[in-house]
Amino acid sequence: MIDGDVTGEPAKRVGRRRFGKAAIGAAGLVAGAAAGMAGGVALAHEARNPAPPATDRRRFEGKAVLVTGATSGIGRAIAMAVAAEGGKVAFCGRREDRGAEVEKAVRDAGGEATYFRADVTDENDVKDFVDGAVDVLGGLDAAFDNAGVTVQKPLHEYTTEEFDLVMDTNLRGVFLAMKYQIPHMLDSGGSIVVTSSSAATDSSDSQAAYAASKAGLLGLMRSAAFDYVDRGIRVNAILPGTTDTELVRGAAGMDGIPDSAWAVAAKKWAEGRVPLGRMATPEEIAAAALTLGSGEHPYMVAQELGVDGGVTARS
Repeated sequence: MIDGDVTGEPAKRVGRRRFGKAAIGAAGLVAGAAAGMAGGVALAHEARNPAPPATDRRRFEGKAVLVTGATSGIGRAIAMAVAAEGGKVAFCGRREDRGAEVEKAVRDAGGEATYFRADVTDENDVKDFVDGAVDVLGGLDAAFDNAGVTVQKPLHEYTTEEFDLVMDTNLRGVFLAMKYQIPHMLDSGGSIVVTSSSAATDSSDSQAAYAASKAGLLGLMRSAAFDYVDRGIRVNAILPGTTDTELVRGAAGMDGIPDSAWAVAAKKWAEGRVPLGRMATPEEIAAAALTLGSGEHPYMVAQELGVDGGVTARS
């Protein structure tokens, strides 16, 4: 599984952002939703996250770029942002309908994108995706290895299969992506950005597998960075905090409420937990990822860029 799909019981699988003691509880969200409905449109408008500023930057002009886990959330935002800056994007995801939608959205906006169905837990899928994408794009300049899932429960309640799912997707999946991406960069150099999480350094309860996988990614990233720094390949990691995606909303059981009510409920959850007082938007995380993946900071190697609204700094 990839893309942080939320499926199956009793475990709750959520893409990339965690909820422990600071979870969005259903009761709290319902109260927030009620407040939002009572407060009306004006209150909901104030609670909405800001839109990212428009940009005319072309840092990826003509560049061949791969993104894993890009059929929704942060990965989708990365693919859209790279294409908006002139990049030729190939991306993968398990859900074919979502892949087709993202591909169309990029092309409708004037960009270039090609979707490949692939599951990052399957080595053959990953190899076929990377090799096929490089063939279509004519090379590889940058990769954003982003796919991830989580299973949330106390450690002793995990089944072996659940623990393996998280590790195979979040850690082994990135290893496989890099394993097949790097040979295409050995002669010409390139950039790889790994999506870790603020949970790698600021974990909470009920996320043993997720926190372990995301912390493991930092070790993987650093070692790979040192392996290939003399070949012109820069490897770095981004550490997002809780991000307002459909997956987070679904995990909270709030898919069916109006958008305005969700906006207020999400803001209420963030108050007192996030210094900025809100969740991140996928576009904000994507903007930071593009900074690492572009060529504008050639001296950044083996770095961890936290984008979490100040949560880890305060803790």
